[in-house]
Amino acid sequence: MHRDAFSTYHPLVNLAFFVSVIGFAMFLLHPVALGISFVCAAGYVLCIKGKKALRFGLIFMLPMLLFTAAMNPLFNHQGVTIVAFLPNGNPVTREAIIYGIAAAIMLITVITWFACVNAILTGDKMVYLFGRVAPALSLILSMSLRFVPRFIAQAKIISNAQKALGRKTSPFKILSMLVSWALENAIETADSMKARGYGLPNRTAFSIFTFTQRDALALLFFALNIAVILAGVAAGAYRFRYFPDIQGEWTGAGTLAVFTAYFLLCAFPLFLHVKEALYWKRTASVI
Repeated sequence: MHRDAFSTYHPLVNLAFFVSVIGFAMFLLHPVALGISFVCAAGYVLCIKGKKALRFGLIFMLPMLLFTAAMNPLFNHQGVTIVAFLPNGNPVTREAIIYGIAAAIMLITVITWFACVNAILTGDKMVYLFGRVAPALSLILSMSLRFVPRFIAQAKIISNAQKALGRKTSPFKILSMLVSWALENAIETADSMKARGYGLPNRTAFSIFTFTQRDALALLFFALNIAVILAGVAAGAYRFRYFPDIQGEWTGAGTLAVFTAYFLLCAFPLFLHVKEALYWKRTASVI
């Protein structure tokens, strides 16, 4: 697997992209917008983490999708198209079912984008972006981003160590050890950063990140597409309602333009990754 091209961009470009796509994923509930964001997020996870990670994520998130889609009609009885009645007499509507599916896809999409954030916005990038503005927040974000993979790795180490000693391992016992390890590790990290003078006003820091013309062009590309998307939102191109009946914009030149802009924004790192992979494939064939 080739290195990801988008991860080589300046951290500010990475941050601008993820803030944009995650924000739009949470607020644009048009089915087409949801589909675009989900496909691009899943495709990017596949590119940077491989089929195994995508398969694991889908296995984890599919029950969440079904649970969210099933729970919404049980508590939300809005909608004009009744498909069934619950034992207590409340109606189950088609609109509530479809809205539950849309809400579940939105939740899964946001989680998938955050998985990409965890892979691209590494700890050193977070410290670079927020170290001067909010040192404490920067350190917390950096620790949080690397916490999950380290937590999983440590859980495997503890489990293997207990098995090697011939002891029975229960999830509760492993969790207890993990919590103790996490707290001790957090204290050691805080003491280490304090000893290095982290957060002091006159402290200088070495940085390997340089803002180039390529980064400026990427931000300009984001800005143009975001402007088109926001103009579409203002013009009602993303208008879609689930209650009391399902209605929304589907066709038209303006609608096609704003959805194209949204796709270009969400698929930007995918384009870069495919371009990089094709380049290395051609280079390998020449060699």
